[in-house]
Amino acid sequence: MNKKKILPVVTIDGPGGSGKGTISQLLADRLGWHMLDSGALYRLLAQAAVSHAVALDDAEALKVLAINLDVQFVAASTPSGESGVLLEGNDVSRIIRTEGIGSMASQVAALPLVRGALLERQRAFLQPPGLVADGRDMGTVVFSDAPLKIYLTASAEERAQRRFKQLKDKGESVSLAALLEDIKARDHRDMNRATAPLKPADDAVVLDSTSMTINQVLDYIVKELEGRQLT
Repeated sequence: MNKKKILPVVTIDGPGGSGKGTISQLLADRLGWHMLDSGALYRLLAQAAVSHAVALDDAEALKVLAINLDVQFVAASTPSGESGVLLEGNDVSRIIRTEGIGSMASQVAALPLVRGALLERQRAFLQPPGLVADGRDMGTVVFSDAPLKIYLTASAEERAQRRFKQLKDKGESVSLAALLEDIKARDHRDMNRATAPLKPADDAVVLDSTSMTINQVLDYIVKELEGRQLT
């Protein structure tokens, strides 16, 4: 029997800036489960493409990079407590979280060959005692039989404000208007790509976090888990 049908999985999908990364990490910590940040894999691939001078529309070359991606996720290495990430032995924890790499990641993620190359790699993250999977197609494609699927969203304006504050707190110089434009462009690209477009799974719980606190969202998801006897 396939292990992903035995072990519990919670998928948390949604557009950029909806808070799914923060919520996924907090939920995984509370449950003592593993966490898959699928977006990080696409960001890492984008960074690898930059390092190896691979064009972002060269699907075949990107597929090779994806299959051979030399990645290590390590214990928290930043003051904010974010996990450290090594790409080919180099710490890229900060650079893969920049807006530029995020935009490039959205471009490579639209390529079917790339998504196929990373599919099994993502599924391999499912290990005992369970997994919280954060991404854009976790509930629709990667873990389509997950017993709990959350689609976390928020207005584009609220997501831009959140990202603006996050970057300002890190000391970065950013434009709110530019962030909002980039978020809308990513939404359009993610929702309209031919392979695994961003959308709620048919059986997903859709949760709009625009006017919710982090703790309110977390408590809501925990109650859903408890109601389904998954904890």
